[in-house]
Amino acid sequence: MQAFERDGDASRALSRRDLLKRAGLVGVAAAAPVGVLAPEATPVRERDALETFTAAEAEAVEALVDRLIPSDANGPGAAEARVARYIDRALGGELSSLRSTYAAGLAAVDAYAEERFGAPLADLPSAQQDAVLTAMEANVASGFPGGSRSFFELVREHCLQGMFGDPVHGGNEDFVGWDLIGFPGVKLAFTAAEQQLDVVVAPAHKSTADYPLFKRARKRGNGEH
Repeated sequence: MQAFERDGDASRALSRRDLLKRAGLVGVAAAAPVGVLAPEATPVRERDALETFTAAEAEAVEALVDRLIPSDANGPGAAEARVARYIDRALGGELSSLRSTYAAGLAAVDAYAEERFGAPLADLPSAQQDAVLTAMEANVASGFPGGSRSFFELVREHCLQGMFGDPVHGGNEDFVGWDLIGFPGVKLAFTAAEQQLDVVVAPAHKSTADYPLFKRARKRGNGEH
């Protein structure tokens, strides 16, 4: 990893700013007002019923995404956004072709963590979890089919999808990802005042699932008329 955030002596995973920059979102995040960027953190709820992952795989994924986008002073992170739930559901649907890739990759993550630190990734303190992810991104973590960087990049991409995608897909719980970057949510129209420069648009907190127009389009896409 190229960037870490530190709170005192406690290391942080790949910085939120660095992750947003790689996703092309840093300009939006920097322009968002502080009140939008720093919503009050919501308590992490109990894990949802798993649809694809085993319990051990879910723990590994949760640890990975939590270190990629940790909760911090700017607001909630991947845990609150339910990013792991998004990936779990997606692997049973549109990302089903990657199910075996995740099975092998997550097994390699825990095997490497145990070899290096004596415990699965989820059981390690944050500093050691960060060290595992750093080695993965540097492509020096052993035991990964196709190399550790390839799996790291895959998880990071899906982490971004789950954090900032439409909540209808299972992530971005309570719109925390959109609030982080100052995106108001899905709106079918903007007033003249909202279209002015430097105007903060109040969050609509609506997804495509909240509009009949998009619901009908999804039904047609599934072969319904």
